[in-house]
Amino acid sequence: MQKQHIQLTEQDQNQLETMLSGGQQSAKVFKRATALLALNRGETLEATAVMVGVTNETVGVWRNQYRAAGLKFLTDQPRPGRPPTIDGLQRAQITALACSEAPAGHSQWSLRLLADKVVELKLSEHLSHSHVGRILKKTNSSPTAASVGASQP
Repeated sequence: MQKQHIQLTEQDQNQLETMLSGGQQSAKVFKRATALLALNRGETLEATAVMVGVTNETVGVWRNQYRAAGLKFLTDQPRPGRPPTIDGLQRAQITALACSEAPAGHSQWSLRLLADKVVELKLSEHLSHSHVGRILKKTNSSPTAASVGASQP
């Protein structure tokens, strides 16, 4: 037995069609909107899933989310968790600091020295040496390398 498809309101259908014709949506929103319109036309979950490149279960979840929340489900709710404490500018400043000359009395930067200097310069209220390591790991910079500065790819 085939499950009942969704019935979009005329307003929702027009909004989805306008949204898709604009071309300014993320891939996630585009897929969800396309799937809703296909289900509204009477397509099966399987055919819709193949069309948008997801699993049948995902299309079923989208259908159920539409039934529960309407078009609000197109965009995800903010995820729980601690918000980032270091922004892109601060990351760039930390990387630049790691590429600078080491302080007097030291031949090179250590992660602990960098973390202390970041707090001293008030780039961040608190920063652990392990967080500095994670920031620098995402770059080609190594504070313990023999040469000073970011390595060239």
